Amino acid sequence: MEKTNTPYNTPKDVFLHLFNIILFYLSTVNFILLITEYISVIFPDALSFYYNGITRAIQGSTSILIISIPVFILTSWMLGKDLKNNPEKREMKLRKWLLYFTLFISAMTIIIDLIIFINNFLSGELTIQFFLKILTVLLVAAAVFGYYIWDLRRKDPETSKLPKILAWVISGIILLSIVWGFFILGTPAAQRDRRLDEQRVGNLQEIQERIVNYWTQKEKLPQTLGELEDSISGFIVPQDPESDALYEYNITNPLSFELCATFNASSKNPKSISPIKSKSSPSLNQFGSLQQNWDHETGRTCFTRTIDPELYKAKLK
Repeated sequence: MEKTNTPYNTPKDVFLHLFNIILFYLSTVNFILLITEYISVIFPDALSFYYNGITRAIQGSTSILIISIPVFILTSWMLGKDLKNNPEKREMKLRKWLLYFTLFISAMTIIIDLIIFINNFLSGELTIQFFLKILTVLLVAAAVFGYYIWDLRRKDPETSKLPKILAWVISGIILLSIVWGFFILGTPAAQRDRRLDEQRVGNLQEIQERIVNYWTQKEKLPQTLGELEDSISGFIVPQDPESDALYEYNITNPLSFELCATFNASSKNPKSISPIKSKSSPSLNQFGSLQQNWDHETGRTCFTRTIDPELYKAKLK
């Protein structure tokens, strides 16, 4: 029987190659997602811009990249060192299968990306945001396809410095993209302040609803927020999530009241986000809504509400 020089796949080889390629896919997909979310921030679409959804997507992709990229670089270095010491392992079937599968995925991504681009172009729905997202996917997929084609065909695996150069360049690009996220989202402390403000708005909305329900039942406003508490339903008036202070409630006339709270940041123009808006675009607050009912500035802000008796009497009927 004729012997073959093709090396066998050891358990270590299988682990390193599969682990490395999965980390590569994970890193690539989340890098694309991160860049596309940045594009959504810089070129917002008034019909679909949702600040909280974008920030969560950026946070998720950034978290994955911070962990996956260093581990991917480490496993790539280990594989490179092993291939340098054992050049025959470049012909392992597992390695070839993974490389060609990656080429297949990247090629299909390029084709699908171009089909989507042409389809949107012909339908007249090509916006700058969409174009840049398509271009991002196309460039990343083409770079992956080009590199692995080169890797399969190169004749100087031991002397080529291109993989090291690419590793430094890619690491620099990803590092800059992660740092850029802090300029867009703000620091972790700023994110915490924003979540606390969201909780305050949610509390005020709930209190407002209870006050209106109280008026519809008794045709008068409660003198204090404590009158809203109900032992049967279990409702307890919420307090400020950070200071545990009671929210301020004032009756201005028999049908009007105001609710006040102290906020950590402005919702109208978050400092951590600066999208480019056209003159015709409506102002979007940090909650992703065109409705300005709960916009607030930094510090103490009061919201005045007036009950329309005809409207709520109609609702009761």
